[in-house]
Amino acid sequence: MSGPMRTIPVLLALSVALGSAPASAAPRSAKPNHRLKTGAEGKLCVDCHTEFAKELAKPVIHSPVRARDCVGCHDPHASKLPGLLAGAPNDICASCHGEVVPAGATSAHKPAVERKCTTCHDPHASETKGVLVKPTLELCGSCHKPLVERIAKVKRKHAPVQNGCASCHESHASAKAPSILKAAVPALCIGCHKTDKPIFLKQHLGYKVGAADCTTCHDPHGSDTKGMLFDRVHSPVARGMCSQCHEAAGSTNQFATKAKGAELCKTCHGPLVTKMLSKNRVHSPVLGGEDDCLKCHNPHASQQKALLERPIRDLCGSCHVDTMQREARAFSRHEPVRDGDCAACHDPHGTDGPLLLTNENIVALCKGCHDWGAHSSHPLGENFVDPRNPNLTLDCLSCHRSHGTEYKKLMPFPKQSDLCTTCHAKYRR
Repeated sequence: MSGPMRTIPVLLALSVALGSAPASAAPRSAKPNHRLKTGAEGKLCVDCHTEFAKELAKPVIHSPVRARDCVGCHDPHASKLPGLLAGAPNDICASCHGEVVPAGATSAHKPAVERKCTTCHDPHASETKGVLVKPTLELCGSCHKPLVERIAKVKRKHAPVQNGCASCHESHASAKAPSILKAAVPALCIGCHKTDKPIFLKQHLGYKVGAADCTTCHDPHGSDTKGMLFDRVHSPVARGMCSQCHEAAGSTNQFATKAKGAELCKTCHGPLVTKMLSKNRVHSPVLGGEDDCLKCHNPHASQQKALLERPIRDLCGSCHVDTMQREARAFSRHEPVRDGDCAACHDPHGTDGPLLLTNENIVALCKGCHDWGAHSSHPLGENFVDPRNPNLTLDCLSCHRSHGTEYKKLMPFPKQSDLCTTCHAKYRR
């Protein structure tokens, strides 16, 4: 090989040699123009962001801010994210703090699960411990407003609540307790309330309640009732007559009831129990066996009317999940359903009519709230047969759905004409 072609292998060999040389062999600038001066980190940012000085004066400062490590979270040049963040906020936080909700946690705080850290924490500095954006009660009240407002008004306030929600609750998640509690009840309660003291035993009428669920009687946040009982108290409890339902204090089986289920309730509520069991249609929990009444009612005390275990919407929804899911997707919702007042139309114990309705005459039931004659001349009532089904008469439910639909006015069709022509077919176009 001769001439210019001879140089090609040499050039190839040289290029391979240069390409495989270690990075350290590359020439480096003797003058690192793009390096910040020593000690300039952070200070350089504050020279322009002068308003940030007030953050640095706060008593609780996020450690990267205190170290003036602005580039730990921000890109100094450009970013697709607001605030020139170097990454998604939750990813930035997790890079130092890891996952705050451990795998297998019994309960977790929604903002922590969704990794919305700045819902509760200020990324720079705060007046409050934990770099919280507000003092604890005020912060928690941003989401739990009804509870915090009620706590502010009650006569008997639970001391730990006054000290902040974190006295009893975890901020992010609880490994073994519900409601992000630091420990399950009663272990949480007996950390402060010593059950072996004579005064404690006296207050509980001699019953050894150290292993009982305190929240079956007591409101852990506060109440207007002596002993911080829930504000609606079962009469025997209010009168200190635990032995009316339970065996005597100090007996070998002191918490056993003197009878089971409705048989125990009948000793006081006999006429009511007899009446509801005589109905043609009885709600299944009423016939549920030994603990029938207790499926819905708390036998000691409650925040809810009629000593219900939970708000009626939640209580009914625990069984009628399909109804609640349809209602949640509905565009138009019936007002009692929206307000969680199932008992506005249904009797929770039993009725002689269908669907546990408080009045088996649908038109009469609806008329209790709606003056249908004022806005409709459509014939209704037992004298008018539904042309779609000769076994039915025309009533409000012939055109409206009782809970809600995805269309206006509780209608089952998007257009009123579509509804009308299901009966008046000759007008269909």
